[in-house]
Order: sequence, then C-alpha cells, then structure tokens
Amino acid sequence: MRMHEVQTSKDKKNFLKIAITINAQDSQWIRPLDKDIEEVFDEQKNKFFKRGVAKRWLLLNDAEECIGRVAAFVNRQYKEAQPTGGIGFFECINDQKAADFIFNHCKNWLQEQGMEAMDGPINFGERDKWWGLLVEGFHEPLYGMNYNPPYYQQLFEAYGFQPYFHQHCYALSVDNKLQDKFYQRHAEISLDKSYKAIHMKKRALEKYAKDFTIIYNKAWASHGGGKELEEKQVVKLFKTMKPVMDERLNWFVFHNDEPIAFWINLPDLNQWFKKMNGHFSLLYKLYFLFLKMFATNNRFVGLVFGIVPAYQGKGIDAFMIVEGAEFIKQHAKNYTDFEMQWIGDFNPKMINIAESLGTHRSRILSTYRFLFDSTKPFVRHKTI
Repeated sequence: MRMHEVQTSKDKKNFLKIAITINAQDSQWIRPLDKDIEEVFDEQKNKFFKRGVAKRWLLLNDAEECIGRVAAFVNRQYKEAQPTGGIGFFECINDQKAADFIFNHCKNWLQEQGMEAMDGPINFGERDKWWGLLVEGFHEPLYGMNYNPPYYQQLFEAYGFQPYFHQHCYALSVDNKLQDKFYQRHAEISLDKSYKAIHMKKRALEKYAKDFTIIYNKAWASHGGGKELEEKQVVKLFKTMKPVMDERLNWFVFHNDEPIAFWINLPDLNQWFKKMNGHFSLLYKLYFLFLKMFATNNRFVGLVFGIVPAYQGKGIDAFMIVEGAEFIKQHAKNYTDFEMQWIGDFNPKMINIAESLGTHRSRILSTYRFLFDSTKPFVRHKTI
C-alpha cells in the first residue's frame, strides 16, 4: 500500500469516486455535491488557507487501486492544550491495516507540522459542516453532515482514537404538541404588548442581518472571549442563503422594537440535492430550481438559536418557539419534520432545552482525538 497525494484532475476525481464506491450499497447515503467537497481544498475559496495548510491523499493498494482517502490539515487558530491538527474526509475499505496505514501517514505529516495530537473526522473550516463520525442514527444525513459506514467507528477506536466530544442531534414531528409550560410562558409574555415575534422578510434582508448581528454579539461574542461578527459579514451570509431560505422558518423577537432573540432554520437541502448525484453544473442548477418549485421538502433544520443575556430565563425561548411553531403548522404545511444541527455533549444547557421540546435523539456523531504521546493524560472537551 502507498499514499498518493491528490494533485491532478484525475486524482481529484478519484478522491470523489472512492466515496461513491464505499457507500454505493447504502440506500441512506446522500452523495454530497462535488463542488462542496472541492471548495474545501480551493485556496481561493476557503479562507482557512490564510491561517493554515491542508493536504489530501488517496490510499492505493499493491495493484494501484484506490481503497481509501483522507485529508489532514492544520488551522493555526485552532487553540488546544497541545498543538492539535485535524483529519477528515476519511473513506476506507473495511480493513484495519488499511485504516492504520492512513492514520499513521496523517500522524507523521502532522508531527512534521509541529502538532502533538489529531482530531477527526473534522473539517478544514467551520464546525457546521463535515464534523464528526456518525456512530448512531444511520439514516439520511442533513446537508453538510458526515455519513459513513458503521464499521468506521471500529477503525478509529482500534487505532487508538478516543471520543473528545459527542455531537447529539434532536428531532421531532411538526405536529407534536409542546410541553404545557411552553404555552403557559407564551401566554404570560403575550400579555405584554412590548414583546413581538415576527418571521423574517426576504425583502428586508439587510435589516434582519443587522438584528441578527446585534443579538449574536450580545449573546456570544461578549461572553467567553468569542469573536464579534461584523454586520457586513452577516449581510453577505444572508444573501448567500437567500435562494434557499424560507422566510416562514426564521423568527425574531423584539422588545420595544429592540432585537433580543432569533431562531434561524433552513429547509434540508439534501432533500433536493439527493436527486442531483453530486452535480451542480448550469443544467443541474436549473434542475435544482425545478426541484425547489415542485419537489416536496418535508424537513427543516435548526441552525442557530440565540437570546441576549438580559432576557435569558424569562420565557422568551418559549414565546418565540410557540409563535413560530404555530405559524409553521398553519402556513408552511409541507414541513412535517424538524431536526436540529448537532449540540455538543459539552453544552448540557442546550441539550436540556432541546430535550424539553419533546424531541427524540435522532443521531450521534463523535469527534475523536488521538494523542501522539500516549503518556500524556487524555482530557475531554471542557463543559460550558
């Protein structure tokens, strides 16, 4: 066996093709868009190349057949107790020797970059895509979510990877009745007309981008050393999302016309993309528009939920959720299922909120860590 660095157009095609080969017999697998994978490794499109480096390889057997793939990367702003690199986009036949060969190669390369540990499978980018190994809930993945054969867990753990944190996803039927306490809190706040909950209007996208920025920076950036968002960043993000955004799914709460909370959701794009077999050429873009207009999409995905600190613990969450849920039931009847993006087990407060909605755990992904020096203590992700 040998590792072959991806460099040529043929290599790039083989990097995509091996995922198809590995998952071909699994009816639940949805092929990601080729462009989404390739953009991760495009230095002109992935901003993380400004602060790091990434390489990817194919694993070839003695007959020069591709039997696996992987990427390894270093993000200089990924601050951990010890310098930690990442691996991702792992695919491999069910063979521990082959997997070990891949992992050893990544370990050696990351050590050359000054790393002392590796996390995987993760993304050379934000945590909202391609993060974690699926270990429970082997059904159709959400857009941008990793999906893999069950035997991958054994390949990682037999090599010596240990769970750094588990990522829980929660789902429920739109028709589910919320717990009584949600309706009680909603009724109490509804008596005060200085509070109002409204859904986003696409025609006023920049206004809601400004509202989002205000809430986000108060809720996260000013606490725990988080980085503040700039309004222009959010405007750009919202404009990028606009073609697939359903304004009925995105909710804001205002108190005396000041933004205090948001609940941002999107239709599950994979319900459309699964029909496109990885392609997104001009012809397939037209096909995508056709699917958006005529193909039923019955699942929407919770992306982010936030309340400014001064209003936390006052029932604003219940007020916003009940307002949004009742509206969606009446005016967006194509949606029958809701699923949240993952919540780390290091965030028990958010897990409690998710479970209080009457959800069920729909899947678990795990982010693994491997320490190069096994004599050092292994410490799991800090609870927040």
